[in-house]
Amino acid sequence: MLYDDTITAIATPPGEGGIGIIRLSGPEAIAIISRIFVPAKPGPLRPFRLRYGTINDPQTQQPIDEVLVSVMRAPRSFTREDVVEISCHGGPLPLQSILRLTLAEGARLAEPGEFTMRAFLNGRIDLSQAEATLDVIKARTETALALAQAQLGGWLAQEVQRIRNALLEPLAYFTVLVDFPEDEVEAQDPLPVLQDAYDSIQKLLANADQGIIYRQGAKVALVGLPNVGKSSLLNRLLRSNRAIVTPIAGTTRDTLEETANLAGIPVVLVDTAGITETDDLVEQIGVERSRSALAEADLALLVLDSSQGIRPEDRAMIDLTSNKPTILVWNKSDLISDPPPHQEPLAPHIQEQVAISALTGQGIDSLTEAVAKILLGGRITTPFDPAKTSRAVSNVRHRDALARAAQHLAHVLTGYRQHDPTDLLTVDLTAALNALGEVTGETVGDDLLATIFSKFCIGK
Repeated sequence: MLYDDTITAIATPPGEGGIGIIRLSGPEAIAIISRIFVPAKPGPLRPFRLRYGTINDPQTQQPIDEVLVSVMRAPRSFTREDVVEISCHGGPLPLQSILRLTLAEGARLAEPGEFTMRAFLNGRIDLSQAEATLDVIKARTETALALAQAQLGGWLAQEVQRIRNALLEPLAYFTVLVDFPEDEVEAQDPLPVLQDAYDSIQKLLANADQGIIYRQGAKVALVGLPNVGKSSLLNRLLRSNRAIVTPIAGTTRDTLEETANLAGIPVVLVDTAGITETDDLVEQIGVERSRSALAEADLALLVLDSSQGIRPEDRAMIDLTSNKPTILVWNKSDLISDPPPHQEPLAPHIQEQVAISALTGQGIDSLTEAVAKILLGGRITTPFDPAKTSRAVSNVRHRDALARAAQHLAHVLTGYRQHDPTDLLTVDLTAALNALGEVTGETVGDDLLATIFSKFCIGK
């Protein structure tokens, strides 16, 4: 897949802003800007220097906007092609007008992610770094941003490349034994290299599930009977009055989704309508949507009223959440003098019970810790601490590729110890190397690349 044309796109988000950027990349980028840019002072465009001037329509010589233009010549640019960036006023009209001029002068509108794809195809970054670029853009917490920045820095690519390079030696040894069985080949013991590679991959996988949670987040549904304080709890977790709260039962009649940062995890909180039997058609729709939200959630917060204890209706709610990891949240604990009666295990799927007051904030920190603990697989003491290190596999695709590599290496290790035929060992070792290559993009097809880069915005 080669690109030899010049692409252009608006690189800043839609809407009004103080500044907007149009980006060009390709062999004609500098020629195009030279035809539409009139610098305030005469002189050539020099790399990595901002030039002030105006963008003029070549047909009418009428100025479109005052701009700053920067030029980056290949290969010292993000795409390793000639790149031009035009900074203009951030309104839709000047941006679209300048974009139309670049198209009229011979550029092509870029596809989503095409600038980053060119950076990958031209060897500027590997595939894991390209995906990290998108993760930086979409990061919703500081922890997710730290993970993305570390991956963008290349630590994962370097570690995967180290493992692949180490495995090439035993692969070469096995290949020689298979292809030249009659020749005398100096005996080698590939076991230490194979074992070290396997252990290194397992170390990468050890915290991958947690890294993925920090990166992509989770969905948590707040469920319970009407008027137990679900909306008040949502507002407390969001630290803002997002949901309407009244003493009237059934105020919330539809689901409401908002994202909160809970212990570094981006959590989509879904406030649901109180689940109860009703003859009101609108409330029935709200209850049905609440059930759907619960089915889609990764975790349920079942909110109960501490001042009421466990009522028969509450036990029905406990049964309703039976197929979902659940935290029992005893709200309104400020209304009672003694802790709520929640010591006995009520059901196997209830993993934690926390007493809180959504009104005063009491117990919210404990609830946040419980949510993080369950979403991270119950491992609250692990080698991965995002406050100390940001090196963790955080992409599902990477985790799956590493898992397949580890599985093939396990077969090689077992087969070698059992003196299996060398050609079988070669097949599994080659498969392990290919799986590792999928992480960095050395062994991926065009269809996978198209899928990955289609998730990017145009202009990146």
